[in-house]
Parts: sequence; C-alpha cells; structure tokens
Amino acid sequence: MDQQNISDSAKRDLDLVDKALGGDQRAYTKLMAVYRDNIYFMMMKMVMNKDDADDLTIEAFGKAFKRLDQYRPDYAFSTWLFKIASNNCIDFLRKKKKSMTISIDTGSIGADGEERSIDFESEGLNPEEVLMKDQRVEEMHRIVEQLKPKYQYLVQLRYFKELSYEEIAIELDLPLGTLKAQLFRARELMFEILKHAGKGI
Repeated sequence: MDQQNISDSAKRDLDLVDKALGGDQRAYTKLMAVYRDNIYFMMMKMVMNKDDADDLTIEAFGKAFKRLDQYRPDYAFSTWLFKIASNNCIDFLRKKKKSMTISIDTGSIGADGEERSIDFESEGLNPEEVLMKDQRVEEMHRIVEQLKPKYQYLVQLRYFKELSYEEIAIELDLPLGTLKAQLFRARELMFEILKHAGKGI
C-alpha cells in the first residue's frame, strides 16, 4: 500500500498495528476503541441479540489480535478486521442453527451450549445419557478449577449461575467492558486447558 495514497485513518491504523506487533499493549487498546462500536453494530445486525453481539465483538478482536502478524497492508486494516468478524459471526450462526435441532429422545443443545431435556411423561434421558451429561458437567468443573480464582468466580457466575453481564458487573463492581474482557480471557484459558488435555467436553 502506497503510504502517499492512503487516508489519515489508514495511516493511523498501520502505525498502531506496527506498535502492537512491537509489544505496545496500548496500541491494541486503541485499535479496539476505534472499531469496537462499528464491529458491535455489525454483529447486532447479524445476530439480533445484545449478549451474542457483545461476545462476538470480543471474539472478533481476540482472533484478529492473535493473527495480527498475518495482516498485510495491501488492504485497509478495517477491511481485514471486519472480514474476520463477519466470518466468525457466520460460523456462530451456523453452529447455532445446527444446535437448535431437537431430538425428542435426547433433548436439545441450546445456543448457549447447555443441554436441555424435553420432559414427557413416558420419556426422558436414559441412564447412559444422564451419565454422559453428568460427566460433561464434571469435566467442565474440573477445567474451571484450574483457572485463577478471579476467573473461576467469573465463569461460575456467568455459566453456572447464568447471571447476565450486567448482574455480574454490579455484583463485582466492575465496568462492563472490563468484565467482558476478563470473561473472554477466562474462555481463552479454558480452551488452552482443553487443548492440552487433548479432549473436548
């Protein structure tokens, strides 16, 4: 990209990317501040759900920052970032659509990843299915216990007690943005634990 023929905003982004790759944490924060609202509104248009849009916005930046060394200035940084966000959201929607498939015998998996049984008087989870569900829950608790205490508590409040972001922010007296960033980090750490364990839940 010819530096003489690019906009001031593109120059600013290139400068921030260079600084971020050089280890300047403030550069990451600035990039997020510049594009967070735009990414969030794009996610909202695609998923029509505030919490999902919040999660997807954080995930988009997480994926982009992980791959920052792969960015090439042949295209604007904003174009590259929006493409990552869009692809991630499309993957989320595909998984969500698939997870909404309901089986009368075994129940369903909701968009939040939790198993939901369908209660009929004559039917329910058979013993094997109950055992498998219990094992998944036990494994999740085992993974969470390997996190630092502050991350453990966040995950427990969000995913076990199913509190909203706002409720957790109030309880812990944390800014909403800080809370979501910490939850994102907690999920990243859980993924790392799962990867090293060599198995999924």
